[in-house]
Amino acid sequence: QVQLVESGGGLMQAGGSLTLSCAASGRTFSSRAMGWFRQAPGKEREFVAGIHWSGNTYYADSVKGRFTISRDNAKRLVDLQMNSLKAEDTAVYYCAADRSTYRGRIGVRSDEYDYWGQGTQVTVSS
Repeated sequence: QVQLVESGGGLMQAGGSLTLSCAASGRTFSSRAMGWFRQAPGKEREFVAGIHWSGNTYYADSVKGRFTISRDNAKRLVDLQMNSLKAEDTAVYYCAADRSTYRGRIGVRSDEYDYWGQGTQVTVSS
């Protein structure tokens, strides 16, 4: 089992930066890919960024070059550094842990993740 708690959301002006953190519990954290998803009002939840248990990363095209995902296995933390924020980045952001351990790739679908945090609101004003 993995439990996840996000923090770091808030209100930011366009062009600003924000860092989201996800604190995980559970002994299998280091063997799972971790992902960040977001859901804007009236829209489906979408993949934002993922980090493999090996450290490889993958980003949605909409955030590539602006967002950076990282993990610290010793501290069981996953961060999402968000730069050059845009109004369209406004959403509830969720941290998620892969349903499988040692999966060979980073999942981009929400059904590939079984463990979710409660979400943290990010609002970007233009």
